[in-house]
Amino acid sequence: MAEAKDDGVMAEAQVAQPLGRWPILSYGVGHMLNDITSACWFTYLLLFLQQIGLAPRDAAVVMLSGQVADGLMTILAGEMIDRFGRFKLWHIGGSVLVGVSFSSVFGGCLLCTILGTDSYLVRTVGYSFFAAVFNIGWAATQVSHMSMVNCMTLNPTSRVALASCRNAFTMVANLGLYAIALGVFGVIKAKECSDIVLQYRWIAYLSIFLGCCFLVVFHIGTKEPTLKSESNCKKNARISWGYWFKKTLYYQVALLYMLARLITNVSQSLIAFYVTRDLRMNEYSKATIPAIIFCCSFVVSIVLQEIKWNSRRLKSLLTVGATLWVISGVAVFVLPSQMHNLMYPLAMVIGVANALLMVTTVGLESALVGEDLNGCAFVYGSLSFLDKISCGIALFVLESYEDTMSCGETRGLNTVSRYGTGLIPSCFALLSLVVTSTLRLQDAATPTAAALEAPLLV
Repeated sequence: MAEAKDDGVMAEAQVAQPLGRWPILSYGVGHMLNDITSACWFTYLLLFLQQIGLAPRDAAVVMLSGQVADGLMTILAGEMIDRFGRFKLWHIGGSVLVGVSFSSVFGGCLLCTILGTDSYLVRTVGYSFFAAVFNIGWAATQVSHMSMVNCMTLNPTSRVALASCRNAFTMVANLGLYAIALGVFGVIKAKECSDIVLQYRWIAYLSIFLGCCFLVVFHIGTKEPTLKSESNCKKNARISWGYWFKKTLYYQVALLYMLARLITNVSQSLIAFYVTRDLRMNEYSKATIPAIIFCCSFVVSIVLQEIKWNSRRLKSLLTVGATLWVISGVAVFVLPSQMHNLMYPLAMVIGVANALLMVTTVGLESALVGEDLNGCAFVYGSLSFLDKISCGIALFVLESYEDTMSCGETRGLNTVSRYGTGLIPSCFALLSLVVTSTLRLQDAATPTAAALEAPLLV
């Protein structure tokens, strides 16, 4: 009996050891397909649908249908993974759905081709259906990938390193997407609707190919963790939902994660409209400005991997990121078109703020889960559910006002793209500052607190 106990302690100690660079690197690239398609989705979907003839409200319906499906799937995927595990199986299944449906959305109206009609209603329904399928696959991949973190290691520093590495490759994916878009926009000139469809079809195909290359690296280099392993989980019984609902920290982290995703996704979805319509910049700006944002985010994410971490620093950097967004959001909102060159330094500040928000909020998710591993997928799934539903509703409401706010001589500051890219994210960031001030994170008294002082990558 004593020997069995000693074996358990040794196994736990081994799992708590910091991860090496290769496991962190191979894990970090596992979300690349999701990230590169998501970058295209949030940056260009509304623009693409409106350019091919859909009204702003109907384009928002397509986006909303995907977000609702995504939100519901995150809950289902989280529950199923908590029950049965099999992270990598869910990951590959979701990736297949992502690749097939994404090419069907940006490759043209597949339902129109099947039914032999190009009616407005069929187009709206067809794009909405494949948007839902895309987001179902995206959610399955996301939840399985994020919930792997806590079952790969018990070391808190390595957990933050995994989240930071994942965020860094999110930036790589976004930069890859904008490099592809910039090249396609330069080669294929959009003179008519068929040219626009051709542009985005090539962007979709090249994005899927690039994402699949990294998908192979992930599945080769990352071992399947299991929720049933004695060495990885102290509790074999699945943790009920009510356990999390009794924690104040759950609601604080959920709100902060939702606000961080609202800030990044809403601003990203409308920035292409903002730079081309409000600032009257050239067509290339809808690729270069987002690229600058994500390039700066990538650099900051790399730096965050190499610093020492503790709960105070996690909270402090979240505060810094939110403060930067309050300032830059207001500046974006009031920026006149005659001074559009100032958007370049503003994009750099936004990139830094985005990285700080996303790395710290995902780090807070991991801190919330702690060693309660048999409920980790529910935590990531439920928080993603809030993120997806809130983003879908926010974009639908904004786009519903597009026609009334952007007409005639009244454009000025009163545009959806100005509100969505600047003022509204700034308000969300202000609210996140308030919530952050209420956080009470204590790790000094825990046995694993010392591990937070180690470098993120060892």
